[in-house]
Amino acid sequence: MAAAEQKKSYKVVKTFRGINTKANRTAIEEDEFSWLENAQPIGYANLKIIPTYSTVLNASNVAVTWSNVATTLVSCNIGLTDYVVAFEADGSAEAYNIVTKGKSTIAAAGTFSGSGIQIAQWKNERMLILDASKGYSSWDGNNVVSIGSVGIIAVTNPGSGYTSAPTVVIGAPTDTNGVQANAVATLVGNVVSSVSLQNAGTGYSTPPTVTISGGGGSGASAIAGVVTFATGTASAVVISGGTGYTNSANTVVSFSGGGGSGAAGTAVLSGGQIVQIVMTNPGSGYTNAANLVVSITGGGGSGVVLKGIVNSDTNVGIASFSGRVWIAAGRTIYYSAAGSYSDFTSVSAGSFVLTDETLHGNVQQIISANNFLYIFGDDSINVISDVRVDTTGITIFTNTNVSASVGSKRAYAIFPYFRSVLFLNDYGVYALVGSTTSKLSDPLDGIFPNIDFTYPVYAGQVLLNNILCAAFNFRYYDATFTQSYRYIQAVFFEKKWFITSQGNNLTYITSVPISGKVTLFGTDGSTLYQLYQDSISAITSRIQTALNPMGDPIRTKQALKIGIEATSTNTSPVSLSATVDSEVGSSPAYSLSSLVLWQNNSLQTVVWTNNSSATIGWSTVGYALYKTDASQYGKYLGTTVTSTSPSFTTNGFEFEHELRVRF
Repeated sequence: MAAAEQKKSYKVVKTFRGINTKANRTAIEEDEFSWLENAQPIGYANLKIIPTYSTVLNASNVAVTWSNVATTLVSCNIGLTDYVVAFEADGSAEAYNIVTKGKSTIAAAGTFSGSGIQIAQWKNERMLILDASKGYSSWDGNNVVSIGSVGIIAVTNPGSGYTSAPTVVIGAPTDTNGVQANAVATLVGNVVSSVSLQNAGTGYSTPPTVTISGGGGSGASAIAGVVTFATGTASAVVISGGTGYTNSANTVVSFSGGGGSGAAGTAVLSGGQIVQIVMTNPGSGYTNAANLVVSITGGGGSGVVLKGIVNSDTNVGIASFSGRVWIAAGRTIYYSAAGSYSDFTSVSAGSFVLTDETLHGNVQQIISANNFLYIFGDDSINVISDVRVDTTGITIFTNTNVSASVGSKRAYAIFPYFRSVLFLNDYGVYALVGSTTSKLSDPLDGIFPNIDFTYPVYAGQVLLNNILCAAFNFRYYDATFTQSYRYIQAVFFEKKWFITSQGNNLTYITSVPISGKVTLFGTDGSTLYQLYQDSISAITSRIQTALNPMGDPIRTKQALKIGIEATSTNTSPVSLSATVDSEVGSSPAYSLSSLVLWQNNSLQTVVWTNNSSATIGWSTVGYALYKTDASQYGKYLGTTVTSTSPSFTTNGFEFEHELRVRF
């Protein structure tokens, strides 16, 4: 008696959600993937292979390469022209013009530090550049200018006999492209009581001269200090002014110790006391405030007590927000005067220190978005809002802590995305919406332990298949497929994640809006690339489905056939390599292709050639079912499909199997 035919069972998966590495392949949902690389799960039966990167070419069709190793990649716009800017290891900077396809030098070697550059946009006039140690500057498309502006102006001699306000002339900036500052004098009685800045100027790296003339009097003098945001500089504050100081010209201020050199200052006297030290040279290289000694000799008095101050806080963030520029260094946030990117001295300019215990350590980054200024600490977030100027001209605002446990020190992985701010830290990706943080990256929990956080993490927005996505670029150890480190991008949209690989050494990325379409550029430190642009060249895709119990998790299944539904929009044949997987292993790889072979009666392949004697391949364009007999068993079945073919869409996965024993 013949044995009864074993009943065949079938499973079709056409709903595609996204990657889920949080759980084992046997524990994720059937519409999830344990790995999904270079395939975007757009919707039902629509798993689309994305384009690969292309090398950016200049106007002469030559690859754009940087003159030195790029260590920071950013973008900006001057007028209506977009640029990709590379700051390089030797302190130089170069820009690629999106419109003209030309590359130009922004700054020579040594202008900037080799790393730690942050930028912001001021209107569409200029790129604002904050160097971690060398301070603040700007680029207007032609010149880099130090923002070093005139700070306080102190009257050292009020003079006498003035019947009208004298003219005040501030010396030219150190940088020939800078803007000269100007100020006005105020009289009380017949003497100059104060000098007030009207324009703080730009381009001052050393204090300028201050000349007071006219007004019918004589003898008035003043000195100026500068604001550069450079680190390693020294200054002094008066703890006790002493008594009996009457001769400013004979009062000598000396700086020693502290690890640096060059600091010099002038004492300002009033009522027999020293009331202020104005730095005529902030010096450089100072690192140790405890060992910085400031002393005064001469002047006819005694008893003054001074304290040396060292600016050792690294500059970490810059943003334009509410009509002014904000700079973060240490725990201090500085803000410029209303309507100015360079004036940090006028009455509406100022600074404040975050004293709350919610900020652990120092500020890590500041971001302007959605009518807020976000201040990120390692594990905290504050927001500045409701910025305004009161009746006395002083800037006031609201400072609110919105997260006391989650933040980020990954300064280049924080960016606006729709009405939220996305940020990556060492244990996840989070969205900040209003005052609420929520974790987005649960599906990536299996990836995060293998991210190499000794390398920078960059992020940005990009349009893929007309969908605005968020992409995070990082160095990752791939223990499954390549057994090596490589750069990948974790891409997020519509509550789904997938992985892309746009070059194994893609160290930095930046978003650029081109003709209204947000595009990602990247570099390996040498060559400039445009991501997701080439839909013709080969790209490696890896699709690994869930291991599916096929409706009965306690019975063993014998795989019989597998099919992959796919639609090609390219005239080149689609070639796939597929394995049938179970919890106990994988089958040999099956090669599937849309290439059509012509055979004669002897089953010999007929080769077709054109008029140039080139071999012609015949392939199916459009929908095709790639199917094969298969052999594998287990309580759970799935498939891993790899391909280097571009421009096709996977529409579904089909499985035929027979049920075997229980347990």
